[in-house]
Amino acid sequence: MQRPPQEDFVGGKVTGDMLTSTFDLAEQMLYLYVRVVKVKDLPWKDLDPYVEVRLGNYSGTTRPFVKKMNPDWNRVFAFSMVRIQVSVLELNVKDKDDSVGRVMIDLNEIPKRVPSDSPLAPQWYRLEDGSGSKVKGELMLAVWMGTQADEVFPESRHSDAATVSGAVAFANKFATVYHPPKLWYLRVNVIEAQDLIPGDRSRFPEVYVKAILGNQELISKVSRSKTINPIWNEDLIFVAAEPFEEPLILSVEDRVAPNKDVILGKCLIHLQYIERRLDHRPMNSKWYNLEKPVIVEGEKEEEINFASRIHMSLYLEGGHHVLDEPIDYSSDLRPTARQLQKSSIGIVELGIMNAQGLPPMKTKDRRASTDAYCVAKYGHKWVQTRTIIDSLAPKWSELYTWDVYDPCTVITIGVFDNCHLHGGGQARDSRIGKLRIRLSAFETGRVYSLSYPLLVLQPTGVKKMGEIHLAVRCTFSSLMNMMHLFSQPLLPKMHYIHPLIVEGNWNDKQTKMDKLRRQASQMVSMRLSRAVRPLRKEIVEYMLDAKSDMWSMRKIRANFLRIMDVLGGLIAIKKWFDQICNWKNPITTLVIHVLYLILVLYPRCILPTIFLSLSLIVVWNYRYRPRHPPFMDIRLSCADNAHPDELDEEFDTFPTSRRIDIVRIRYDRLKSIAGSIQNVAGDIANQLERLNSLVSWRDPTATKLFVISCLIAVIVLYFMGFRVATLVTGFYVLRHPWFHHYLPSAPLNFFTRLPTRIDSML
Repeated sequence: MQRPPQEDFVGGKVTGDMLTSTFDLAEQMLYLYVRVVKVKDLPWKDLDPYVEVRLGNYSGTTRPFVKKMNPDWNRVFAFSMVRIQVSVLELNVKDKDDSVGRVMIDLNEIPKRVPSDSPLAPQWYRLEDGSGSKVKGELMLAVWMGTQADEVFPESRHSDAATVSGAVAFANKFATVYHPPKLWYLRVNVIEAQDLIPGDRSRFPEVYVKAILGNQELISKVSRSKTINPIWNEDLIFVAAEPFEEPLILSVEDRVAPNKDVILGKCLIHLQYIERRLDHRPMNSKWYNLEKPVIVEGEKEEEINFASRIHMSLYLEGGHHVLDEPIDYSSDLRPTARQLQKSSIGIVELGIMNAQGLPPMKTKDRRASTDAYCVAKYGHKWVQTRTIIDSLAPKWSELYTWDVYDPCTVITIGVFDNCHLHGGGQARDSRIGKLRIRLSAFETGRVYSLSYPLLVLQPTGVKKMGEIHLAVRCTFSSLMNMMHLFSQPLLPKMHYIHPLIVEGNWNDKQTKMDKLRRQASQMVSMRLSRAVRPLRKEIVEYMLDAKSDMWSMRKIRANFLRIMDVLGGLIAIKKWFDQICNWKNPITTLVIHVLYLILVLYPRCILPTIFLSLSLIVVWNYRYRPRHPPFMDIRLSCADNAHPDELDEEFDTFPTSRRIDIVRIRYDRLKSIAGSIQNVAGDIANQLERLNSLVSWRDPTATKLFVISCLIAVIVLYFMGFRVATLVTGFYVLRHPWFHHYLPSAPLNFFTRLPTRIDSML
């Protein structure tokens, strides 16, 4: 059962109504749109013209053109009409600080337009001077009233601004949609090499292969065959981003000393020419020629003529999904190859309305301020809202939609403070908060208009950073298709038919997968940071939880409490059963006796009774169902009572940057916790080994007793019958406390005396 929303500071309170009627997710806001196209016939030749658009205290400017008589801007400005109290729109054509001419437009004469209408055609307006007389020059522009549903809304410059020295500056920030690169797994199967020429032919070469792709570097094992024809047959797996920019560089090297390696040959392979595999069919291998190394002696270069080559199988895995975030709250689980992707089953609509109670994040002009914007991520689409300057209660009212391919996915929304509007340089955008919402928690077609708490974990502890108001609607085209997906594997079938990593134990496989996930997240952050409006590295890593696999004492304790919370139901059943066996309530115990007798005499009723009981439990718990989609829970995360030293350890760098005495204390604490985990794992191993020892003859006497007991059980069950034996066993367990013994039973004593392999360990 899901815990109810927390109503105190620690978790915030989820408020709002869930509406079932038709509802516009984003609140309709009125905007004045001004499209400045171009200007012509200016009076002077040597001008650097630009246009200043002013509506009351709000203003925006186009970029100036140097020495150009007829500049073409085609720039759209959007003015929110919420706080506008003037009635005239003013456009000034300027040269540096001098006015060339202006256009004045009465707001009452501006037409209103809905998105379904045709685009408004620009018109030429004659320029006039300050007295209202016409001057030489004309300005082409289009002016209309619209809402945020207008198609030019994402590309327009918005007037959500703050006062700066008594005047309001235009916010040169607008909403942006990003499409991260398509990620592939590149499998490099290094098979063998031929005709290598080592520098020292008097020794057996220790040859390995080094592969480099961008900032990724993998090294194979040293070949066991110490010859000039080494054999590896080893897989090296990379993450590659399409469009492919960096080539794959392979070098065959000889380890001549512990810190000295000699390159025997190199080759360069461009990924766009590599074959792509969509299923588990074997791929053809190919021989690649190795480049000739060059020996430099002073200023003389000598080329060595030889024909070394390497045998490899290279291909891009299209049937796998490249994980760039933890699978537990991934937003996309489709295979990489487009041919294998299925059609969408619905859409999710997200209305980012507003935020309340944001804290001041920085000091600007000797006063605290916050320039907030939102980033939302789902599937193969990231969005960033416009930045609302200097507001602790920003209002975005922006609507975004995504195609949904799997309901068991998570949409992530983060709020950040923009530190680059005023020349922030190397400053990092500050985190205000983040939340994740699982789509399967929504009822189809229903609108959830809720305020979610913004929580952020800092080195000083968890802090509530305000609330964000969202409106979400998830609509599925076919209920049957959605329900059918619950019977399908979570990941593409290639992850099960042909796993990406086969060799090694579970821990090694998990370590390699975590490394690939970190490489994928770094590749996404690098590409998105190179966009026209960069989505910076710290933002992408925070949204993808790139460091979620780092050690955290808080997470260890939280996961233990999660396990105990789940086991709490089983523990409650065990306590209830003990009360029945101890006759705490004789009437209930007698009813259980009768029910047990009926089930033994009519075994066909056992399974129907079990499933009927489960159904009744589920129906009974319906009244305790969660009323709101779950949000970030700091009690569940153990962030409300985390020790300051634990938080300092969690926010420490890797490798550590703390003093040696602090590291020693933390290491001792880690050893104590690891010792407890080690003891639990040892106890589980002991019980399993005791079961195995029954048939493995590690204790001949115990095995003989077990065989004799099995033979006696065969005879007893044959003559007594299964029903009678089960009935006697059940009544013996439910016997009255008068007949109980305080000592453990004989079977339990026999089990605890069985041998384990702990005595053979060092």
